[in-house]
Amino acid sequence: MTQTALADALDVTPAAVSAWITGRAEPREDRKRAVAAVLGLDEEAALRRAAGVTGASSLRWHHRPAHADGGREFGNAAAFAFDADVAVLAREATQNSLDEQYDRNRPVRVRYTLDELSGEYRRAFLDALQWEAIEPHFEAAASQRHKVGRVIAEGLREMRESDSLLLLRVDDYNCTGLTGADHGDDSKFAAVLRDQLNSHKGTGTAGGSYGLGKITLWATSRLGLVLVNSTLSTPHEGRTERRLYGRLELPWHEGPEGACAGLAAFGETETQPGRQGTARSWWADEETVASLRLKRENRDPGTSFLIVGAHDAAGDAQNLQEMHEKLVKALADNFWAAMTSGRDSIPVLEASVTTLRNGQVVIPEQRVDPADHQPARTRALRAFLNGEAVEERTDTTQVAMARVPLLVPPEKGAGRGATSTEHGAVLLVTAADDNDREPNRLVCMRGNRMTVMTRRVTDLPLSTDAFQAVLLAGRATGSGGRDAELAEGFLRAAEPPEHNDWTRTEDLVTTYARGARQRIEDFRKDMTAAVRTLVGRPQVRNTGGPAVLRELLRIDAPGTGARRPERHPVVRHVEGEVDARGAWNVRVEVKLPRRADPWSLTPVAKFDVRSGGRPVVAWAELLAGENCRVEDGTLYFEPGAGSASFSGVTDVTGHPVTGRMARLIVDLQKAKGTTA
Repeated sequence: MTQTALADALDVTPAAVSAWITGRAEPREDRKRAVAAVLGLDEEAALRRAAGVTGASSLRWHHRPAHADGGREFGNAAAFAFDADVAVLAREATQNSLDEQYDRNRPVRVRYTLDELSGEYRRAFLDALQWEAIEPHFEAAASQRHKVGRVIAEGLREMRESDSLLLLRVDDYNCTGLTGADHGDDSKFAAVLRDQLNSHKGTGTAGGSYGLGKITLWATSRLGLVLVNSTLSTPHEGRTERRLYGRLELPWHEGPEGACAGLAAFGETETQPGRQGTARSWWADEETVASLRLKRENRDPGTSFLIVGAHDAAGDAQNLQEMHEKLVKALADNFWAAMTSGRDSIPVLEASVTTLRNGQVVIPEQRVDPADHQPARTRALRAFLNGEAVEERTDTTQVAMARVPLLVPPEKGAGRGATSTEHGAVLLVTAADDNDREPNRLVCMRGNRMTVMTRRVTDLPLSTDAFQAVLLAGRATGSGGRDAELAEGFLRAAEPPEHNDWTRTEDLVTTYARGARQRIEDFRKDMTAAVRTLVGRPQVRNTGGPAVLRELLRIDAPGTGARRPERHPVVRHVEGEVDARGAWNVRVEVKLPRRADPWSLTPVAKFDVRSGGRPVVAWAELLAGENCRVEDGTLYFEPGAGSASFSGVTDVTGHPVTGRMARLIVDLQKAKGTTA
């Protein structure tokens, strides 16, 4: 409707309508109701200037027509920059969530949820997705003899033969959400769901810079299909909650409507001039969100991505249990540092994995604990955050620290006289864990403390004790200075699309003055040399005290400070708190290697102290949980069980110090007179 036509319908001047539209004036309440009546809008939505909620009947799939010049695209080239591997997905998607942190005083929370649908649950989901409308397009794409077509064909075959469909949902909280209009240069929504190679990162610490990482979401889907539900940090069209959209990546094909370019979108039909007939995002009701398996747990801003037909192209995760474990490991390997906190600092990230079948819990939510997966490195970083790192180790309990210089050259065009800036990266070295399978490694990171590269340190003296080293650069050092900001930009430019190295890239050469490549090479050499210097210094071994200070609550393998090998029971989840009496209450879930004989273990509680032996604390009570029984202080785990649980309460009368003033360690030791 034109402004003049609206003015005639409302019996006002065209100038008044123009003033309302441009924001120079606002109509009275009665005028707003009249506008709503003329345009056929809900009165309350018009009064609040909020878009109305769209019903399912107004939604449909919109397919992009084939190019007029006859060009054909048989897949998204960006998808081939990464493997369709759930470990790669976890790295890229979580990195993108960290880059969009909303409140810097709270950690980003990321949840991965696997949900296998079958039977009526699968059919109900496909009905909500309007599967019948897009199935012919999948059939046409699957009939083509190229890589993308073969992947789609395999996805259709497995879905039909197994009568099941695997969904993988990635939820992030305390993130900005997909803000902005459906189109536009300053829209995060458009950058993620419409544009290609649009990074649109708002911070200098951003891990991504190529705009490629988001494509791993679609690459992990055998069907190339992802649905989105976003809660916005800033309103759009007067609303913040339940902004939905669906994007389908297919190759060129002949569909029922004719030749299609491949890309399709699920949403409301756009009426904006110049874009009529295309799809736009919509504001959904609670029922639609639930039917599409996109319900979020609270109103915290962030986005939920639902990967339809998820799979692991690497082939080493063939079932729900294996995919669950692979996601946990990938999160721990790449983000252990982001999940580590200090005495007076919070972690940047909290991550967890849950597995469902038809919405029912199969594997409970497993929060990733960095100390369980990377104990030595976590110990080193925590010592730095707590200000406990030393320049030279005098025993194996300490973490050594040194500074590694990075010379950041000026950018091209900075002008004559511009000079390099020196940044001091932080190097930490600590003793490796006894069961560490890959000792003598150097792990490097910047920004939000995502692992960028891991290098083996070679040419070490034969007498060198096993160690782990961590290098923090840029903002990861905790510095907010100009040098840290410049180091962030320089190292970011030195990273390839996978963000797994600091090396000579085209971006580095085109952005920085001559000599930039050499500065990266010098930095790599200097960090390795600094590690050799720290580990080569003489140490006085401490044989009487604990190997390291452990975290507040932990369960250790017998006789070591390491994670148990897989042939022994390992801890899946542990919780504990001190009650009003001062007693420690501990609840433990244990993962068990399956075997015919029962596992017999004795839990021993100890208080962690800074020097001397760890005093043993008696149990006031031990209680059996799942697949477990307790007899005379010994835990007997049922034969053939894959998991078990137990709980315990310490005896306050035997505490050497108040429970709130001590760290508690629980050792699972072999029971006397048994073989396990």
